[in-house]
Amino acid sequence: MNMKKYILGTLTFIIVTFIVQTTSHFIINQEHYESISFMRKEVIFPLGFLTMTLQGIVLSFLFNLYSNGQFNIKKGLYFGLIISALFVSYPTFTEPAKYQVTNIGLWIIVEGIAGLIQFCIYGILISLIFKKIKK
Repeated sequence: MNMKKYILGTLTFIIVTFIVQTTSHFIINQEHYESISFMRKEVIFPLGFLTMTLQGIVLSFLFNLYSNGQFNIKKGLYFGLIISALFVSYPTFTEPAKYQVTNIGLWIIVEGIAGLIQFCIYGILISLIFKKIKK
């Protein structure tokens, strides 16, 4: 077992997630998130980093199993899409079903696009990283 792959895969997930979600929440869609009454004004960042770390570890192991030693952009993108279906579907569809959001359509677009971008970039990057480490 090459622990370097899993460490770099986890760090990559944290970095990609932080960049994509921070850009979405605090720059591009700031007004959207400010309009949500149940959002915290002060984010508890350690809980977010804990979540990203746990998810990054699991996803790195899952990618290694999924890829079966084939590390290429296509395989990484497919992994990103598969993981998006799992991870992005909850905040995109279930949260507006449970919480009173101001605009369900906008919620689905914002959460769906950010999540797809996040996981597809991660899938591509982890494939490239694992390919480089394999050599």
